[in-house]
Amino acid sequence: MKADIMEIFEENKNMVYRIALNYTKSVPDAEDISQIVFMKLLENMDRLEDGKEKAWLAKVTVNECKNLLKSFWRKNVGSIEQEIAFETPEQSEIFNYIIKLQTKYRVVILLYYFEEYSTKEISEILGISQSLVTTRLQRARKKLEPILKEEYHENFIQRNHGTNQNV
Repeated sequence: MKADIMEIFEENKNMVYRIALNYTKSVPDAEDISQIVFMKLLENMDRLEDGKEKAWLAKVTVNECKNLLKSFWRKNVGSIEQEIAFETPEQSEIFNYIIKLQTKYRVVILLYYFEEYSTKEISEILGISQSLVTTRLQRARKKLEPILKEEYHENFIQRNHGTNQNV
């Protein structure tokens, strides 16, 4: 069981951190949330269905972020440090534009493009309808379109055309 937990941790630690950082815009808060999420994983490991760990972690991360943002004691930290492991420099640059979006748009963009969840999976994670996820993706793309350089724009919107929105 410990090997399974360590494997799940290694495979998902960056995703959990990115979601938390995206929501909170605070490195210390993102680190705290990541720790909380993985502690909850330890507590609930025996109840999770095989293969559902990633979606569960994403949902718990989003919920913990919402709880923190609602918290009376939350510090207002406006800066975000780029301590995220991106696969390409282009992802890092695009992320810098994404973090300027409203939270409701940032989250769906992050989950869809960076974590490669389907719109159906995102709707389940966030507890909103699939059509609302699609609408938010469209609005976020529209807001990002004039900002992104042409070369990034093509790569960024490519996933929207000819892909499985419902899987």
